[in-house]
Amino acid sequence: MENLEGLRLFNNIYKDKTVFITGHTGFKGSWLALWLEQLGANVIGFSKDMHTSPSHFELLNLKLTSIFGDIRDYDFLKINLEKYKPDIIFHLAAQALVGESYINPKETFDVNISGLINLLESSKKIENLRAIINVTSDKCYYNENSIFSFREDDKLGGYDPYSCSKSCSELITSCYRHSFFPNNSSDNKILIATARAGNVVGGGDWNKSRLITDIIYSIINKNTMLVRNPEAIRPWQHVLDVIYGYLLLGEKLLRGNKNYAGAWNFGPTNSRIYKVRDILKIFKNNFENFKYVLDKNPYYEASFLKLDSSKAQLKLNWQSLWDIDVSLEKTCNWYKEYMSNNKCESLKQLDSYIKDLEGK
Repeated sequence: MENLEGLRLFNNIYKDKTVFITGHTGFKGSWLALWLEQLGANVIGFSKDMHTSPSHFELLNLKLTSIFGDIRDYDFLKINLEKYKPDIIFHLAAQALVGESYINPKETFDVNISGLINLLESSKKIENLRAIINVTSDKCYYNENSIFSFREDDKLGGYDPYSCSKSCSELITSCYRHSFFPNNSSDNKILIATARAGNVVGGGDWNKSRLITDIIYSIINKNTMLVRNPEAIRPWQHVLDVIYGYLLLGEKLLRGNKNYAGAWNFGPTNSRIYKVRDILKIFKNNFENFKYVLDKNPYYEASFLKLDSSKAQLKLNWQSLWDIDVSLEKTCNWYKEYMSNNKCESLKQLDSYIKDLEGK
């Protein structure tokens, strides 16, 4: 990658900055770490473990500093934050699966709520720290299958443990922002924002119980996939679109602009609607041996979910670059290359994304 192109996107703000990423070995976290490393940042990753095999993070072979610990361990987290003194924290460590939250609700709440509180508490007096971005989810909204897109000031809530935990995460972040990191205080040097994104696609996701990875595992193992909620509509977008939004938001916070401390939606800006059923057909066209059947007894998930990202468009000049067709093409190509040649083409796709941004 030509570093000059990438640096220009964020006005060189991340070069030589110390960036602390919780959940850096996960799907989004590893893509974020890759991009930040290309931007010349000093990346410190904090995760419990690799949690998947294969692991996108391991395939990337990054040069960052990795710390393995539990976000629920307050003392260990605090020690490492004080040791590395980050300029910005991206908080992605979470139990991120709806299905798993039904199986292990206590762990879901412990990780997603107590883990966040540990991070915020241990960040209060960190020297150099300027910004925290808590990555939550579009599922934080109180969703009654409305046909309207959710805005940042809409009601929060959730029926399933995962969604509930993410709405709680938003409320806790807001509480700490107003109680301990107030935007209107001249003494506050730490700005806090939350980032709400939807269903991301892209190569390197190996978490089970997600649509794309379940498809890939069924292809690799030559099994017939059991599909839940084929008519569900989700705000599908490529992982790099979302990471780009996080980095733009981080730039504003690092520059001390208090108007950007708050909640942000990052959803696809194209108007084309894709159901789960449509995604299945695209993968069927790309992988001939892919087979699936419909689950007759799926657990509850909202059937319609869409974000209004006009705030990010207007104030961050952000919008999704790759539409759903390009996103799925890139995703299929990533897994084809991995399955055929055991190669990870994430850096190649990041390079392609940045060139498309520059062209735009």
